Amino acid sequence: MANGSGVSRGDRNRNARLARLRALVPVSNAIAAIDLADGKQMLVVVDHDSRVVARRMLRCRVWQLGAALEWAAGRAAAAGFAGVTVACEPTGHRWQVVGQLAAERGMPFVCVQTLLVAWARRNEDLTRDKTDDRDAMLIGRLVSELRCYEPEPTDATWNRLRHLGARRGRLVEEATGLEQQMRDLLDCAWPAVLAAAAQPFKSATWCAALDVALARATRAGCDLSRARRLGPARFEAAVRRQLPRWGKTRPCLRIVRAVFAALADSTGVAAVRLGVLERVHLVQRDWQQTGQRLIETETRMVAVLDELGLTELVCSIKGLSAVGAAAILAETGDPTRFATPRSVVKHAGLAPRERASGAYTGRTRIGRAGRPGLRLAAWRAAWVITRSNPVYAARFTHLTTRADNRLSAGQARAAIAAALLRHLHVVVTRREPWNPRIAAGGRPTTSALSTAA
Repeated sequence: MANGSGVSRGDRNRNARLARLRALVPVSNAIAAIDLADGKQMLVVVDHDSRVVARRMLRCRVWQLGAALEWAAGRAAAAGFAGVTVACEPTGHRWQVVGQLAAERGMPFVCVQTLLVAWARRNEDLTRDKTDDRDAMLIGRLVSELRCYEPEPTDATWNRLRHLGARRGRLVEEATGLEQQMRDLLDCAWPAVLAAAAQPFKSATWCAALDVALARATRAGCDLSRARRLGPARFEAAVRRQLPRWGKTRPCLRIVRAVFAALADSTGVAAVRLGVLERVHLVQRDWQQTGQRLIETETRMVAVLDELGLTELVCSIKGLSAVGAAAILAETGDPTRFATPRSVVKHAGLAPRERASGAYTGRTRIGRAGRPGLRLAAWRAAWVITRSNPVYAARFTHLTTRADNRLSAGQARAAIAAALLRHLHVVVTRREPWNPRIAAGGRPTTSALSTAA
């Protein structure tokens, strides 16, 4: 809805974005569109009506495109243009190389989303034909229509956090897969040991006891009776010696006794027990090593937050750990590049997708068209803060119990995740601690206003 000036806040934000893009793609510039590949590059110079000024196919690596950009600038100058704007799709790492080559030559650089190129390819002649020269021409056409974006400015510290976040995501996925693999294998061959602890894979004592039992068993042809012949006292002593490798020093004796008792349980598929127990022992070692690498990576991520001076600020949000905040910021990059907090939510694909036409109003869902890694990081954090943060817990309860438009638990957590991203954007960009009063919908206090001023 527009204000008194007839222009809404959304209109102003969009106009400002278009003005920034027009500064990068002025009418006086030609567009050098590049379809990137490994050893073959297609470069097309077009004007703002998509008319091809020059075309060139190069058999070279992306690092060798500097001379080609200078060639494009010369052809554009010969056609009467003042300069060249370089454009490509953000595929792999090659677009970063092109961006650096363009910056070294003082050329503006923009990117076009791969999905837009795919849609434009279909709309061009209603076929699924795909060629390098056609894709390069389509990239140029989309840039002339300002259907492009300015890439995120490269900052060494934020870039390091992004790569550590990518490594952490891979390690979390790997650790989860190994844990599920062990659970399935034990449920087949030795289900009794899974009942020795309420959450076995989160118990250091259970992991140490399983390690001791399987180490003894694998040396005797995967015979669990060998570990049982140790007796309760010697088995407990062996677990105590093994426990520091799992990050603890004091065992839970109840779990130790339960694992020792499970050694006498023969429930399971006998024909596969030999191979399964040996495999579980090997997988457990892989799982332990993956967990250690994960801890090391998370430590590095928190160190980057300290370097940015953000650790205390993000941890002012009760229930949000430094690791959880680092995982989110690794996906967003520097939040100052987003004009508004809602932009971060849209980037994550958590913004509501409206469906309304005339008198019809459809069911509202989240867009899911943003960055999946950011959406996942915010979703995981939402599970924790809805239990440990009173403001978010109250919001979750309200959303799931209100009389009108009651949300399911999943919908409410998505709303909490979106709120967390908005609050985190404000905390980081304004360098102010999280204020529970403002987060709950209240007005800022006088002291908060003076601090902000």
